[in-house]
Amino acid sequence: MHHTLGILRHSILSLLLLVPAFQASAAVTPGDVQKGIASYYHDSLHGLPTASGTPYDKHRLSAAHKTLPLGTKVRVTDTATGKSIVVRINDRGPFIKGRIIDLSRAAAARLDMLHKGLARVRVEILSVPGRRGS
Repeated sequence: MHHTLGILRHSILSLLLLVPAFQASAAVTPGDVQKGIASYYHDSLHGLPTASGTPYDKHRLSAAHKTLPLGTKVRVTDTATGKSIVVRINDRGPFIKGRIIDLSRAAAARLDMLHKGLARVRVEILSVPGRRGS
């Protein structure tokens, strides 16, 4: 039952965040940059549906963001190491104050942040779905 409540909570929060995401997307353009803290999805979420409708796959390069349009492609760079990865936004989150992006396990591994769990990152928007030149 606890697992079912977690899925329901995640789905409701994802839906609540869709309205502001579409409103915010009008101002999003390639080249925009955000800085903050990245975390990564817990393995227990593997296989559960994301806000985009696709199941979360911890082995694929993907991420969750609170406001960027689903399908947006971003480059995430660990500001301490300079390592970077390109991912597509397919979910909503993170739901913890102060964090700007949740990475899949595979993306976090490429940034060497699995042991730390968190990393200070720079998120650069590379393309936005439905935009010319994106």
